[in-house]
Amino acid sequence: MGVYVGGMIRGATASHVSRLNRVRRASGVSRARRVGAVVAAVCVAAALAACSDDGPQIGGDNGDGSGVDPYVATFQVVDEQFKVELVTPELIDHARELMAGGQDGRIPLGTVVRGDPGVNAPWTWHIDPATLEFADMTIEVCDGLPSFVEDATVTSDQYCPWSAEIVALDPA
Repeated sequence: MGVYVGGMIRGATASHVSRLNRVRRASGVSRARRVGAVVAAVCVAAALAACSDDGPQIGGDNGDGSGVDPYVATFQVVDEQFKVELVTPELIDHARELMAGGQDGRIPLGTVVRGDPGVNAPWTWHIDPATLEFADMTIEVCDGLPSFVEDATVTSDQYCPWSAEIVALDPA
C-alpha cells in the first residue's frame, strides 16, 4: 500500500495513518525515544539462567534437532492478535517472564515470511522463528498492527509491534 518516508507513510490512507498514530500513542513511547531507537542497537533481553520446573521440555523434536518442544506465543496489538512460534528454551522462558509481568524486552522482533501463515493463521504471513528476538527498542519502520503487515502497509521485512502484549503461551 504505502511507502514509509520520514515519519509518514506515502500512499497510506488517512485511516491507516490514524490507526498507526493510535498504536504509537498506546505504546507510550515518546518521539525522542523512537528517534533514539533508530541510532541505538536493538537490545535483546537476557534469558533466564535456568528453566523452572514447568519450563520447556527437553527431548522433544521441533524438527531442527534442538531437542526442544516448541511453544506458540499469542500477542495482542491494540484490537488484533498474531502468533509466533518459540523454538528455544530462552525464548520460551522470556515469554513466561513477560506473562508474569516482566518489563524487559517486551517488543517481539523478527523477519516476516509472507505467503505462509505457519502458526499465525488466519494471517497469510508469520515471523520466522529462527529470527525472533525480544527488544526494548526498535526502529519505527517495523511498528504497526498485524493487519498492516497483511496489507503491506508495513513494508519492512521485519515486524516489531511496540504495543504488543503476550496474552497466551501454549505448546505447539
